[in-house]
Amino acid sequence: MMDIMVSSRYYLFQVPLLAVVCVALLSACQKEDTHPGQPVTKRERIFKENIRTFEAMGLMIRDKEPYSAKEFLGYAQQLKALSTQPWAYFPPGSDYAPSRALPAVWQQPEAFKQAQEKFTVAAAQLADVAQTGKLDQIKPIYNQVKESCASCHHDFRAAYSLL
Repeated sequence: MMDIMVSSRYYLFQVPLLAVVCVALLSACQKEDTHPGQPVTKRERIFKENIRTFEAMGLMIRDKEPYSAKEFLGYAQQLKALSTQPWAYFPPGSDYAPSRALPAVWQQPEAFKQAQEKFTVAAAQLADVAQTGKLDQIKPIYNQVKESCASCHHDFRAAYSLL
């Protein structure tokens, strides 16, 4: 019985320690953007804000948080404003680490532009329909925004790699 208690205490100490070490190692693997103007850093910052905003709405859509029409509208308007911002930070030559942009961004500029427009239009539509406050009308448009993100990521973004 004593052996079980000792090993349980040992694992209770080891697991959090291992998690801290893993996080530290992963953060050390991140490459810093040292290029002039830091376009990769700037677009990543905008995309992260997009994700935070979109996920806040998603929690309401999925009934994980109470739906507030006023809050949802604020998030939708914020996403609409953010939706036009990252594209200026994809200049030629900005495909260096830590970027996950695929060469297709620059090799297929018309297709990339169409993907951008699909996202910005869907985000604008979401902001418009959010003004109604009617969740049953909002959900399909929210899903259109989600699909536009997934489609662009599929065509123009590399999968995350720890290496």
